Amino acid sequence: MAPRSYGQYCGVTTAVELIGERWALLIVRDLLVGPRRYTDLKQGLPRIPTNILSTRLKELQEGGVVRRVPLMNCGLVYELTDYGRELEPIVMALGRWGFQAMGDPGPGDVVTADSLTMALRTAFRPDVAVAMPATAYEVQVGDVALRADVAPEGLRVAQLAPPSPPIGGRLPADDPDVVFAAGPGIRHVISGALTPAAALDDGVVRVVSGDETLLERFAATFHLGSTP
Repeated sequence: MAPRSYGQYCGVTTAVELIGERWALLIVRDLLVGPRRYTDLKQGLPRIPTNILSTRLKELQEGGVVRRVPLMNCGLVYELTDYGRELEPIVMALGRWGFQAMGDPGPGDVVTADSLTMALRTAFRPDVAVAMPATAYEVQVGDVALRADVAPEGLRVAQLAPPSPPIGGRLPADDPDVVFAAGPGIRHVISGALTPAAALDDGVVRVVSGDETLLERFAATFHLGSTP
């Protein structure tokens, strides 16, 4: 069980005791992308002290949220239990809520492959995608590159430049329809505060290859509403 008790008999209290400790929810966020080795989790959360990562993983295992299992060709990995995976809609709702208050990044703030993957999954609008042709995007933010395949049946995201060999399969290596690079300002496109055309003119987004008109489709498919 979690080491801290708030002394209240309440479902919210129990949830906070399980995942409310510092870093715990970010570990869950990264594991929602897929199983991770200890070293993968450390690389994805570069500021977490090693002893804290070990402690949080132990607490999450004791709470039935995370388990440690062998995975072929990868050794022992951490993954969410079925109970832990029930946090996915909650984490995505928190991401949508927090997006409204995001400002410019602070010194040393980074975008990781797992955080960007979850951001795309959070912003994805299946109601829009179902009415559009299948489209493959490659999104580059700093050193992170993701392949996002959008089809009427849903979204698939693959990390193209992980810090270590990937766990699980990758998407086919066929060329995406558009490859674009962006900085943190991409959030203004996702919020609708900046049109794709304006983002191109302002240098917020740069098309590396492919059809730049597809940025309009990207902005419609990945949308989280206006920021304050």
